[in-house]
Amino acid sequence: MRKADGGFLYATTDLATLDHRIRTWGADSIWYVVGAPQALHFRQIFSAQRRRGMEGDYRHIAFGSILGDDRKPFKTRSGDTVSLQDVLDEAIERAARVVEEKSADMPEEEKKRVSEIVGIGAVKFAELSQNRMTDYVFNWDKMLALQGDTAPYLQNSYVRVRSIFRKLDGAPLDWTAPVELSRDAEIHLARLLARYGEVVPQVLDDCRPNVLAAYLFDLARAFHSFYEACPVLKSEGAVRHSRLALCELTARTLEHGLGLLGIRVPDRM
Repeated sequence: MRKADGGFLYATTDLATLDHRIRTWGADSIWYVVGAPQALHFRQIFSAQRRRGMEGDYRHIAFGSILGDDRKPFKTRSGDTVSLQDVLDEAIERAARVVEEKSADMPEEEKKRVSEIVGIGAVKFAELSQNRMTDYVFNWDKMLALQGDTAPYLQNSYVRVRSIFRKLDGAPLDWTAPVELSRDAEIHLARLLARYGEVVPQVLDDCRPNVLAAYLFDLARAFHSFYEACPVLKSEGAVRHSRLALCELTARTLEHGLGLLGIRVPDRM
């Protein structure tokens, strides 16, 4: 099927692409991550494909729009569409200013590495922490804030845990020793850690990475409450061991959970 000028319809090329992926690649599940306005197009394509006798798991993973402060589609001041590379470069540059302000004594090479981790992580988390069907306002200051539902807040929580272990003598934790929890903040943090295995599979339920993002934010808040209410290094014996175990498990969970979202964590910020 060709137009009079020799070109092809979007529908024609999309059907040909489906054929190639099924016949050549042997795909049995094909997901399209494309904006919500294309929903009708994909319903038509998938219906046509099935009528042609080519059944498969075809899905349109739709998502909402990124808006500027004026609540219109995010564009440059000149009205041009913003490129992802420009957004990432700007995020790294802004993160570098924050790192310079907070850790001026950090070696330059480390500042550069941390700025990249924080900047790119902030952009990813701003996108993935939203319900994918919801339009959201892109705000630089909120995205890079060290407080609130942001990647830098979670990364800073991980850094705080690592700073605790840098103050130890390096002796490994004895994971065979019993863990004793008595304070409310300890118990709440432990319960959240135990829920991680339940939360991760939910991400695949209708493709919702925001479920994992929300869990990690709750975990970080619980850790900060625990850290304020329960001295770690000043405690002794089984209490000290138990609190160190909670700290270590928190750091591992934050690192692993953020890793699933494609976000790295620095050792220092």
